[in-house]
Amino acid sequence: MFIFSNKNFLFMFLGRIVTNIGDTLYAVAAMWLVFELGGSTFYTGLAGFLTIIPRFVQFFAGPLIDRISIRPLLIVTQIIQSIMLLIIPIAYFFDFLSVTLILIISPIITTFNMLVYPAQVATLPKIVEEKELTKANSLFTFAYQGIETACNAIAGVLLVTIGAISIYLLDSIMFLIGALLFSFIKLPMQTKKVKKTYSESSILCHLKQYKIELKEGISILLNKTFSRLLIGIMAINFVGGATFVVLPDFSKHQGGAEIFGYLLMAQALGSIMGALLAPYIKLQRYGIGKVYAMAFIISGILWTISVFSPWTWLMIIIYALAWFPGGVTNILINTFMQRGIPKHLLGRVFSASFSLSGIAMPLGSLIGGALGVIIGSVYVILCSGIVIFLVGVFWSIDKVTRTLPKLEEVTETTFISEVLARKLSNQK
Repeated sequence: MFIFSNKNFLFMFLGRIVTNIGDTLYAVAAMWLVFELGGSTFYTGLAGFLTIIPRFVQFFAGPLIDRISIRPLLIVTQIIQSIMLLIIPIAYFFDFLSVTLILIISPIITTFNMLVYPAQVATLPKIVEEKELTKANSLFTFAYQGIETACNAIAGVLLVTIGAISIYLLDSIMFLIGALLFSFIKLPMQTKKVKKTYSESSILCHLKQYKIELKEGISILLNKTFSRLLIGIMAINFVGGATFVVLPDFSKHQGGAEIFGYLLMAQALGSIMGALLAPYIKLQRYGIGKVYAMAFIISGILWTISVFSPWTWLMIIIYALAWFPGGVTNILINTFMQRGIPKHLLGRVFSASFSLSGIAMPLGSLIGGALGVIIGSVYVILCSGIVIFLVGVFWSIDKVTRTLPKLEEVTETTFISEVLARKLSNQK
């Protein structure tokens, strides 16, 4: 494929695949290990809460990502994660492993990982041509989510055969390989110049400029175009966090660790199929709001009925289909934003987007874990599906959402006001 002749994209793509193998296996091993050591959905809920909290790092990292070199960021974060992962096997070997230690280390590892994805997404328009963006996003989503399919398929088997501790060792090696691949990336020097109002040597200058850039990113994200979608996505992420932390308990009653792996595989498979087929479904001809509404009405229905299936294999298939619409919409919204936001603002806007859309996930994880103890994991998943369905209904009747433009109608000033557009133009 022509796009892989671009060496920067190739190494970033391969690096993302390798580190996602580590991410996926680690997420499964950590959640299952917490459930085994803690013995309750309360601890898995707490683990989910602490792991997702680092999304706030993305929120404040946007202007930083727009300014610094991506290559050192990718390399250093992978090496640090590799070192942190080794602590768990060492603790196990010396017999001081506890659920508390895992709860402390997990958010630290996730914090460094939260810097990577928005940096890579913001870099794509700089290393590929605009006409290749949709294809690049589709392939990149495959690297970000699709690799989860194979990993989750074997995660349950690995938990049974080699154990969670050995998975931590394997993950540490994968992150080192990822750092090596990222070291081959050579990005062009940033040429964007910011108009200086203060002395470059002044710390206060940088803090004030940082605050200005952060506010600019937030103002774009919270405008009329995105605000309605953002509210709905926050609700979906809330119940997504609740569902994830009760899956170990739900899987235990369905058959054990291998079912946990199959459900995560179904989630990843549904997402990747949606992502890969998005460029061919021709949804670009419809307004993004209408696509989102229909997608999550369908997703909510499938999510809800999955728990009523009398057969485990059918439940897994339906759950996979529930994630297909989300895979499609992820591709469309990324391309939507990349085409409609000035390139030098992409880092701060994507960081704010990932953070704000994910703020509800920690709360959802915490409440979902507690509710799992009170009403059971089945009802937590059932209620989550109903919420997703209602969000889709809201988008379908909301006038602002229904009138959002089509992808082909988006320009680089679609999402910013005329006042802000003039201001940013003067800063270039």
